[in-house]
Amino acid sequence: NLNPETTLFLIASKTFTTAETTTNAKSAKSWFLETAKDEAHIAKHFVALSTNAEKVSEFGIDTKNMFGFENWVGGRYSVWSSIGLSVALYIGYDNFVDFLKGAEAVDKHFVETPLEQNIPVIGGLLSIWYNNFFGAQTHLVAPFDQYLHRFPAYLQ
Repeated sequence: NLNPETTLFLIASKTFTTAETTTNAKSAKSWFLETAKDEAHIAKHFVALSTNAEKVSEFGIDTKNMFGFENWVGGRYSVWSSIGLSVALYIGYDNFVDFLKGAEAVDKHFVETPLEQNIPVIGGLLSIWYNNFFGAQTHLVAPFDQYLHRFPAYLQ
């Protein structure tokens, strides 16, 4: 029940070549053009979160509407970069700032906390321990709340 005239599409793809992302983007573009007719309107309704200005432009998105980020930043799951724009829009600016502050607190903990009390280091070492000494070939991440049911898909 979306109205193409009032819909904004955020296409998040580091390279703008990821098959599932470009397939979904093309589907959205086709749906939009059924009403808009003129491809020039794509620039007004599509925004890119990407590092690939050339592919963004080929798609029809004005590169002035591209939120770029550095190539060394990971791909679609890099919520701390401009890829997080959709999250910021959904949860609101103040909540997103709190979210970033939480990430900063974890980074600070990792850098400043002695190894024997360092939660990320201990977690990593436990993974190695269970793999090397118990032959564990999988790693379970079990969300504790229904709202986190998709969280494991974001882990790489």
